[in-house]
Amino acid sequence: MTQSVQDIEGEPALRLDRLLVYLRFARTRSAAHAMIEKGALRHNRHHVRRASEAVKVGDVLTLAQGEDIRIVEILSLPNRRASPAAAKAHYREHSRA
Repeated sequence: MTQSVQDIEGEPALRLDRLLVYLRFARTRSAAHAMIEKGALRHNRHHVRRASEAVKVGDVLTLAQGEDIRIVEILSLPNRRASPAAAKAHYREHSRA
C-alpha cells in the first residue's frame, strides 16, 4: 500500500502531516496536527490550514520550532519514517535571510 497521493497536476505528493513525521519534524501525526493548528507552519509562503495538504518535490516549508525558524526545501518524498540521517537526505535546509 502506498502512502503517497497525487496533487492536481498528477505529480507524486504526500500529505503534510505524514511528511512532518517521516522527516522527523514531528514525532507523531497528532503532534503534526497540533503544529499546524498552532499556525507554526507555512507551505510555499502560505499558512497551512489543513494537515491533508499535498506536498511535492520542490515545495518549501517554514516551521517554527520553539525559538527557531527552519526553512526547508523538499528534495524527495520519503516512503516511511527512517533514521535522522536518512530523513535529512530528503530536504535541504536554507538559512533565514
